[in-house]
Amino acid sequence: MRDHCVNVLIGSNTRKWKEELVKDTFVEDDADRILRIPLASSPHEDFLAWGGEASGEFSVRSAYKLLQNSEENPRAYALQTSYRKLYKKLWLLNLPTKIKITVWKITWHFLATRVNLQHRRLIVDPSCPRCGERAETRDHLFRECPVTMEIWSILLFQNIMGNDDRNFEQWLIWVCEQLNMHNFRIFCCALWAIWGDRNSRVHNQKVSTGPEIGNFIKTYLAEIDGLEEKRFGKIDQLQMWTYPPQEAVKINFDGAFDGHNHISASGVVVRDNEGVVLLSWSKIHKGVSSAVQIGVNHLWPTVIIEGDSLSVIKKCKNWDQDRSMISAYIQDIKMMVSRSKKFDFQYVSRTVNTIAHDIATKELRRYKGSYQGRSASEQDEQQGLREAVREPD
Repeated sequence: MRDHCVNVLIGSNTRKWKEELVKDTFVEDDADRILRIPLASSPHEDFLAWGGEASGEFSVRSAYKLLQNSEENPRAYALQTSYRKLYKKLWLLNLPTKIKITVWKITWHFLATRVNLQHRRLIVDPSCPRCGERAETRDHLFRECPVTMEIWSILLFQNIMGNDDRNFEQWLIWVCEQLNMHNFRIFCCALWAIWGDRNSRVHNQKVSTGPEIGNFIKTYLAEIDGLEEKRFGKIDQLQMWTYPPQEAVKINFDGAFDGHNHISASGVVVRDNEGVVLLSWSKIHKGVSSAVQIGVNHLWPTVIIEGDSLSVIKKCKNWDQDRSMISAYIQDIKMMVSRSKKFDFQYVSRTVNTIAHDIATKELRRYKGSYQGRSASEQDEQQGLREAVREPD
């Protein structure tokens, strides 16, 4: 097999897998997986792609991740593994990135505490700048300092302070496991505020008491929640399907996937500038079909393609070579667009893409293809009528 390439398994004219050859060449499980891979409609030249990133493009971040998992750095690997649940929970929190990065630095002991600075021979005195009682270790700063203990008490986290038998890493992991998402969010914000208060004392000579820091944390989180409510309120008001310009049509697409049975379905709905459904289409996939193909096959002068997959829309709009796992299909789309009428790709939220989403999911449940010209199912028509109600001018 060393002298054979994948294209030997694909019919050059049919652009389909040679099923008998695949089944004869590979074991049954592998053959089934290969035959489930959809093929692009046109062959494409090979190119180099970076396997450490989903985009196929090299990034320092992905190289860093690979190095962290290297056996040459066992401590880094152990830390990454032990903190895995904590990191997963941390990145899901509704907090500014600066807070999440600070917590990440705390886990890796990357903060410029007095003990760390002394270890690097930058200072002589490692005493805590807030209490002066003990050396400013990471453990003292976030667990033992009287100011910190007062903050935890105000936030009603006294129960997390009674476990001095654990080292700092074990303590952080234990706290993450004990707290729900709401309280873990407060905890992470408190870690950030404690470090910020410490820096204010060192660099600005600003002294804050435990109650003042505790109230700051509560107020800060309330402001974040208030901004989120306003933002989502505006989104809810603005997120409606909009009519395409005169003589243009809008094609909304969506997909659905059943991971258990390894099948997928797509749904497409086409509407004119009055919101009238011209065509709706759904299909169970064994190959790759495209909303663009529907636009190419009809004589509409201008076609707007809308979908709620931001990554796909970005790839279709970007004319640089795509190196991701779906690059062949993106290239197919670009070739169709370049040979045909005017196309425009736009991203919309899931709430705007309701009809296409419903068509795809219902098709997946039905498990059979259907083609509907100039009419949609009754439910889709009703949804279309609801969306077609224009707002007052």
